[in-house]
Amino acid sequence: MATTERPPHRLRAWMLEGLSDMGKDQGQVGPRPESEFEHKGQPWYRVMCLTGVDYFSTLGYQPGIAALAAGLLSPLATIVLVIVTLAGALPVYRRVAQESPHGAGSIAMLERLLSFWKGKLFVLTLLGFAATDFLITITLSAADASTHLVENPHLEEALHDKQVLITLILIALLGAVFLKGFLEAIGVAVALVGIYLALNAVVVVVGLFHVATEGHVVTDWSNALTAEHGNVLVMVGMALLVFPKLALGLSGFETGVAVMPHVKGDAGDTQEHPKGRIRDTKKLLTTAALIMSCFLITTSFITTLLVPGKEFEEGGKANGRALAYLAHDYLGNAFGTVYDISTILILWFAGASAMAGLLNLMPRYLPRYGMAPHWARAVRPMVIVFTLVAFLVTWIFDADVDAQGGAYATGVLVLITSAAIAVTIAARKAVQRNAAIAFGTISAVFLYTTVVNVIERPDGVKIGACFIAGIILVSLLSRLLRAFELRVTHVELDYMAQRFVRDIASRKIRFIANEPDRRDKAEYREKIEQIRADNDLPEQEDFVFVEVTVTDPSEFEAGLVVRGEVLHDRYRVLTLESSSIPNALAALLLHVRDVTGCTPHIYFEWTEGNPFANFLRFFLFGQGEVAPVTREVLREAEPDRARRPRVHTG
Repeated sequence: MATTERPPHRLRAWMLEGLSDMGKDQGQVGPRPESEFEHKGQPWYRVMCLTGVDYFSTLGYQPGIAALAAGLLSPLATIVLVIVTLAGALPVYRRVAQESPHGAGSIAMLERLLSFWKGKLFVLTLLGFAATDFLITITLSAADASTHLVENPHLEEALHDKQVLITLILIALLGAVFLKGFLEAIGVAVALVGIYLALNAVVVVVGLFHVATEGHVVTDWSNALTAEHGNVLVMVGMALLVFPKLALGLSGFETGVAVMPHVKGDAGDTQEHPKGRIRDTKKLLTTAALIMSCFLITTSFITTLLVPGKEFEEGGKANGRALAYLAHDYLGNAFGTVYDISTILILWFAGASAMAGLLNLMPRYLPRYGMAPHWARAVRPMVIVFTLVAFLVTWIFDADVDAQGGAYATGVLVLITSAAIAVTIAARKAVQRNAAIAFGTISAVFLYTTVVNVIERPDGVKIGACFIAGIILVSLLSRLLRAFELRVTHVELDYMAQRFVRDIASRKIRFIANEPDRRDKAEYREKIEQIRADNDLPEQEDFVFVEVTVTDPSEFEAGLVVRGEVLHDRYRVLTLESSSIPNALAALLLHVRDVTGCTPHIYFEWTEGNPFANFLRFFLFGQGEVAPVTREVLREAEPDRARRPRVHTG
């Protein structure tokens, strides 16, 4: 029997291993003690390459998407995009890095503003858009990588009509990297980003040389622009209107703050005030934005002028690979193949950056809300889940880059808009009037961009809504399945509460669960008389009252602090606060049993009303069907009936 049971045990241990692979503080609620803070990490410019595999890799498809969206206006619309990037997204995320320096991003900032279930649902909605952003990053990048592979002149005939299969293989390989135990691949990212940017620089220089030496190219473009749009003001106006379609060029900022825990910072940094990490993350975001802005402007310019318009369309040789088209056309198939390989690798690794973002965000919230099983804190099971979802998305979209652009842009824009709103609120709370006005203006710009993008490409918000609905449904089902779980992390009794427990342990430990009302002498006297009558107990029996006040019923796990007090010079009362009355009572009973070695008894008054309605009250508000739920929590927490505290209901 031992040999047959070992493989499942090993598999389970392997699957749950690596809980801390993506950072030990993923599921940490609040900051760790300062003594636990470790000054590990990498220099900011190396970490920039980790986020850069997502951000810079968009050069693989951004010029083509811009040309399809804006046509001849692509360079002007790209300039608008760069202005919004440097004057809007960059200041916003520099502030996000300052306000949320542990990788939780703007979602953590907004989480603090709302409490109870509305706060949880709001966070789940943002997580849905974050999942849209990161998962579509994985599928879209893999699809574009397969496009570069399929469209390569040396492989086009052999790989024709195999793009979906190749995309699925790339996603599976990405999942395999994380299953093997992906901690951080900053060294690989540095190499990929360095080579990719160098190759792009070569293509840009050669492209600009051809534009400069073939003077008619600029003239032809200028004449075509004038004929199509008239004067410069009309062109600028059209570029502003077209800009929302280019929102893919804003991707990478959310990933930038997600990888923030990898930034080394200074030796004097603490968990609560990592000043060096914040400073260097701002350098990371600024440098990445400047590099990307230069490439966005130059690549959109040369592709618009040098690539025939029909080649950008579906089925064209520049569709989804405009720079690769120029690399092959102007530098030969040998250089073009090297460029394709570099692009394929960085696009594939962009999925790694997105997967790291998912593994950083989801375990930070869902298990803490009780809206995911315990294994959701481990890396490998979540990698399998995300990989399977990526398979499904790839199959639905048939590995089409253009078809996924709307969903990707929607996810990116919603997250940036929420970040802008979060920093606006933070500036207002800090009484920084000018900053609040500036961030409010930026929020309005991104809100407009998001709305326009949703109107023009509603498929994006539909896909985002599917992710949101899926996350909320799975989360609520998980919360329902874990409703009877003992959620208290620890129990702490003050001096008076300890005295009560020690005193009553010398006899039979009997507690009375009481819902506090007036808390006058009559309330406690009548409660004792009722419990004695309902349970046929003699008058000499001694009792201690237990009163639980529900704080935030939407919270799942928390510690329990028990305070003792004597009321009306006679009645001993233990008071505690919790998100759930039954869980708090069960935790107290088990703790008392463990510290005294005696089996405690607790007495309830039967709850009146419809049992189903009472259960819903417990599920949503932490109270309702208290007696049977307390007993069920105890049954799950203590399988041995002989050691289980006794529950009595009259």
